[in-house]
Amino acid sequence: MTGDIAGPLADREWRIIREEARDGPMQMALDEIAAETAAAGGPRTVRVYRWKPSTLSLGYGQDPNTVDWDHCATEGVSVTRRQTGGGGIYHDVDGDVSYSIVAPKSELPGDLMDAYHLLCEPILGAFDRLGVDADYVSDSVPEIWRPACYLRELHPAHDIVAAGRKISGNAQYRRRESVVQHGSLTYAVRAADHLDVFAGHDVTPERFRDRVVGIEELADVSRPEMVSTVEETLSEWADAEEGSWTDDELERARERAEEKYANDEWVRRRPDDRS
Repeated sequence: MTGDIAGPLADREWRIIREEARDGPMQMALDEIAAETAAAGGPRTVRVYRWKPSTLSLGYGQDPNTVDWDHCATEGVSVTRRQTGGGGIYHDVDGDVSYSIVAPKSELPGDLMDAYHLLCEPILGAFDRLGVDADYVSDSVPEIWRPACYLRELHPAHDIVAAGRKISGNAQYRRRESVVQHGSLTYAVRAADHLDVFAGHDVTPERFRDRVVGIEELADVSRPEMVSTVEETLSEWADAEEGSWTDDELERARERAEEKYANDEWVRRRPDDRS
């Protein structure tokens, strides 16, 4: 994607929801509700969002014993669990910029690699506009510590690197009739904060920085400028109308967050105990 070229799904009904700061459970619930809206014939959604307070999102099958729960409680770091797999991600309130793309499953490629490459088009386009040379990692890179997403093996399907280091992780989950792709784009690397939410590792901040890079290290761009660029690139790719959540969507998202994403029992269940 270059310039103002729209993507292949731009002839559908899309809405852009610009960056909103909400807690982690609500952000994950809104992804799920957006999928239900798209499946029911409503608009597809592209959105940018901020995690407030800073949040550790666990991969769906991640062992809760990999979390330093006492540290998270002391430092006010929220902990939730994603519907997508992979390792945990520390979403710093200032250092992370996240996005979601939600559409009916019937409109997307059935092959997972093809779907990733389609939905990552606007993300790569945003990096290009920001003056950052970013692309999929060309070859697999061995893991450093598996429970942390940014320290897992890098995969050419969905891991994006710049200057040889990971700058974005992207993941998908497929419901019966819709697909959610969400991702984390690093604006600023908070290495010590990222590592401190995990338990049972000996990874140093220096080693973390050898693997992960942020936009602020590569371009003279403020976080608001980065957010605006990601929003506009997503909007143009989808030819999206300005949009917002309906009252019904927000109500259902609050209920979903309470019963699942903010439910301590659900978040802390071991992988083999979760339905």
